[in-house]
This record gives sequence, C-alpha cells and structure tokens, in this order.
Amino acid sequence: NASRGRRMASLSRKRGAGRSAVVERKNLLTVCRFSVKTLLDRSCFETIDDSSPEFINFVSILERILSHRLKGQTTWFGYESPRSFWDYIKAACSKVPHNCIRSIESMENVRSSRAKGRAWIRVVLMEKRLSEYVSFALKDFKTTRRFFEEGAIILGEEAGLLADTLIGLNTIDFSFCLKGEGLDDSCPAVIDYTPYLKFTQSADSISSDEEEMRTLGSSGSESSTPDKTATAASIFTEQSNLVSKCKRFEQKYRMALEQKGYLEELVRLREAQLSEAVSHNKALQQSLADTHLSHTLEKQQLEYIIVELQNQLKSFQSLEQLSAGMSLTSNTQGRSPLINRNTCKEETPSLRGLCGSLTSVASYKSLASLRSSECLASPATEISSPGVTPS
Repeated sequence: NASRGRRMASLSRKRGAGRSAVVERKNLLTVCRFSVKTLLDRSCFETIDDSSPEFINFVSILERILSHRLKGQTTWFGYESPRSFWDYIKAACSKVPHNCIRSIESMENVRSSRAKGRAWIRVVLMEKRLSEYVSFALKDFKTTRRFFEEGAIILGEEAGLLADTLIGLNTIDFSFCLKGEGLDDSCPAVIDYTPYLKFTQSADSISSDEEEMRTLGSSGSESSTPDKTATAASIFTEQSNLVSKCKRFEQKYRMALEQKGYLEELVRLREAQLSEAVSHNKALQQSLADTHLSHTLEKQQLEYIIVELQNQLKSFQSLEQLSAGMSLTSNTQGRSPLINRNTCKEETPSLRGLCGSLTSVASYKSLASLRSSECLASPATEISSPGVTPS
C-alpha cells in the first residue's frame, strides 16, 4: 500500500508538472501575441526604439520563449554549463541567405552570448526578417532537437503559430542603437504582465449591463436610486470610450493625411524627373540626328574628293605615256640634231617644259652622233626630212 501510494503521488506530481508546463507554454504564447499587438498599436503613433516599454516587454517574452527548456552544454567533466538562445540561433540560422550572424559575431562592443542574442533580435527587427529566421530555424529539426528538451515551446506545435505571429512585426520601422549599452546585462529579462491584465469593456457588454440593471430596477422600487446611478455610470463610460475612439480615429486620419501629402510630393518629384529625362532624351536624339547629317555630308565630300583625285591620277598617267612615247621617237631619230621649236609651240601649255627637256636631250644625242661621223647636216634638210616632222 505504501509503494502504491508513492507511485500515485509521483504520478500526480508528474501530471501536475505536465499541466503547469502546458499552462506556461500557452501563457507565454498568448502574452507574445498580445505584445505584438501592443507594438503594432504603438507604432501607429511613434517610432519604436530601445526605450519603448512595449519593446522591452516583447524582447523579454521572446527571450523567455527561445530559452524555454534549453539544454545546457555538457563539458568534459560531465557538468552542464548554461547556454543562451544565441548558440541555437547561430547553429540553426547559419545557412539563411544574407544572414547577419558573422556581423554580430564580429561586433567588438558585444561580448557575451546573451548580448549577442539581444543584438541579433534588434538587427533582424530592423531588417524585418525575424519571422524568416525563426521559420528557418524551426525547419532544422535535427539541430532544434539537439538544443532543446522535451516539452519546449520550440519543439511543440505552437512554434509554427509563433512564426506566424512574428510576421506582423515586418510592418514596423524599428530604430535601435547597437553600442552595447544595456545588452551585456547579465540579469534575465523580466516580463511585465500588468499591461495584458487590463479589462476593456466593449459597447456590447455595456448595453447588456444596462439591460440587466433595468430589469433589476423594475423588480422593486427600492432599487430605483442605484439603477439611476448605474445608468449614469454606464453612460459616462460609454462616452469616455467614444471619446477615446474618436481620438484614435483622428490620429489615424492625421497620419493618413501626412502619408498622402508625402506620396503626392513623391509623385510630383518623380513626374519632374520623368519630364527632365524625356527632354534630355529628345536633346540626345536631336544631337544624334545632327551628327548623322554631318557625317553624311562629310562622306559625300570625301567621295567627291576621291573621284577628283582618281581623274587627276588618270590625267597624270596619260601625260606619262605621252612623254614616254616622245622619248622613244627621239631615241629612234638619232640622225636629226635639232628639233623644230615651232612644234613645241603648237603643243599644249602644260607640255612646254617637257618638250624643251626632250629637245635638249635629242639635240645632245644628235650632236654626239655627228661628231663621231664628222659630218654636219644643215637645218633645212633636218626640217624637211620626213622623219623629224611630228606626227
């Protein structure tokens, strides 16, 4: 009976521990979802930075989730040294495309593992990739099993819901300073549950409360005064809720107007840039057409010059042939000592110098031949001879 009682006690303790673990997981995930919603609401009115209490609470919740039932690192002596969730992220997200693991490891002002994990959270939030990193780490099931014990949030089915919840943070523009101040804090993050324990009464619940108070008031005349007091209080609460809603709508309207003005200014700037680009393109096309026309004119001029040079070359070749023919005739007529100069006068003006040179050469050769034979011919016979007469 004693052993049976012990077994029952141990089973009850295990069941109690299992129930408490389940409750802890559900509470952490619920609070994480609430913290994401509060961050989204706060981002509509101001920029989220390190001093924002909503962000501080969200980081504390995320650190608690990523460190839930995290295994320690076993040393050579069999002892387990505590680990940080950064060790798991570093191992599971090393193959994420364009990851920031190396840049965080090389940061000089961030030394401890906890500080590197906190710096990683801030960097991926600014990059709008926190959900992407968490989803990639969850897909590496082997590494996840190696780092976490049974019953961890990361190993449960709720981990997929966590990654889906973190997608909403991609719409927020975060601004953080990574100088290491406050990141190396060795104290664990503390979660503040008070913002999520507030109960906001909706309009439907207010109307149902009013109906209930009216029915209670009609049952007896003694409760007429409390009925009026409760009705006045409910009306005041409803008015305050309407006023707060109007203020929120007004702030959203102002923000939408500011965004509208920014977008209109951006459109005007783009239109001005487009018109400038179109005018520049037209100027380039006009300069291209002018360049093409000038090149065409230069080509025509060069073709005309080439034709003229070819004609001049042909005329020079004809002159060379004529001079060669005259030199041959002068060589064959070695007996005639002189050539009549009147024949040169009858030639064209451009051949006068050529005829003079040919006459001097022919007379020189004829004189040499006459000296050798020691006989002289009269000019009259030389002129009258048919061989000397130019054809």
